[in-house]
Amino acid sequence: MSPTSDAVDDGFETRLRRRAGAKASPLDTVPVDPAHQPRGLIANTPLSVCLISFLLGSLFSFGLLLFFTNGYGLYWWSTYQLGFFLAVWSTFHWAEFAVTAGWNRDKCSVDSFLLENGAMYHVAHALALTEYLLTLFFKPEYKQWPYVSLLGIMLVLIGQTLRSTAMVYAGSNFSHMLAYRKLDGHVLVTGGIYRWFRHPSYAGFFYWALDIKANIIEAEEQYLTKFFGDDYRIYKQSVGTKIPFIP
Repeated sequence: MSPTSDAVDDGFETRLRRRAGAKASPLDTVPVDPAHQPRGLIANTPLSVCLISFLLGSLFSFGLLLFFTNGYGLYWWSTYQLGFFLAVWSTFHWAEFAVTAGWNRDKCSVDSFLLENGAMYHVAHALALTEYLLTLFFKPEYKQWPYVSLLGIMLVLIGQTLRSTAMVYAGSNFSHMLAYRKLDGHVLVTGGIYRWFRHPSYAGFFYWALDIKANIIEAEEQYLTKFFGDDYRIYKQSVGTKIPFIP
């Protein structure tokens, strides 16, 4: 074998070794901590992320078109209320992944879309949508309260902004999964939006959906007290949740 071919082979092997030892690509969505590995049925691949983002974006575009045009009055179901619901639902799930990918990448996976957020979550939205369509079909006059719709739109926008802001400010301290142990990197976040809301992400979701799982907050309060002791007790006394019936 000639010296030239040896040099080429050596360079090729060197490049292979470098690729094998290279860090994960920014397109990978594999959390470092095993506790945050995806547990859903959706494959945790960049292809899945791209496909889900495309579908959510398409649904958002369709909903936004309905919202601004009221469906041009072509069909009984094509209302701005339905368009707004579809737009904000798709925005919520896309934003959960986008904010995690941007500010908390070590925990980012396809599960961050929260599309496999439990069967009851989807049942609740399906029932709400069914109730709206049935009422709209049989008693359309019940859905002709623009001020009520405007109030709902404002609450949704406030809730989404509040939740996403909380996730961005908390950074790596935020997790979609309840933390049962304190990690070395965990710090008690009391600044920014957390100066006014003790659980701003839950408060945001409450105003977004007018629904909340109070038992989750209670469990998280217990672990936060365990993690940070008197520091959290002092913070808890000075900052409320701003969620009805939860001090």
